Amino acid sequence: MEYLIGDVAKKMNINSSAIRFYDKEGLLPFVKRDEAGRRKFKQQDMNFLEVIDCLKKSGVPVKDIAHFIRLCMEGDTTLRERYDYLDNEETNLEEKIADLNDKLAFLRFKKWYYKTSVEAGTEKIHFVPGQNLVAPDTKAKYQAELEKTDNIHDLIDLN
Repeated sequence: MEYLIGDVAKKMNINSSAIRFYDKEGLLPFVKRDEAGRRKFKQQDMNFLEVIDCLKKSGVPVKDIAHFIRLCMEGDTTLRERYDYLDNEETNLEEKIADLNDKLAFLRFKKWYYKTSVEAGTEKIHFVPGQNLVAPDTKAKYQAELEKTDNIHDLIDLN
């Protein structure tokens, strides 16, 4: 069975324009065209599109995705190189996730800070008495509250 770009876009939940971009950038060398120049996708092409979409959404540059696709097209002689490439991308993605989790944790701390300030009607509840300086133990107070809750949103979200 063959699919047109609109069918593929709908099936894969990818914009047609993104698929055209992938093709323009050389990421779809496996896709055939009919006499009218329309792309004709086969079922096995969906796996490539899934890989491309995953790598793109993971922040992998298009040129690197193109290199990976070229390796795939070369066949079994590149199996280890492809594995090593994905192993490296996994490490990169784990590092990005850890970094984003750190940013999310800080954002949640700040939401708690402002939520408690809103509830108290003043930010001064977090200040060193008599100063306009956040008390050094503020974050520790948040951490203690965090450890007591089962639902972070109960702690940080305003009602």
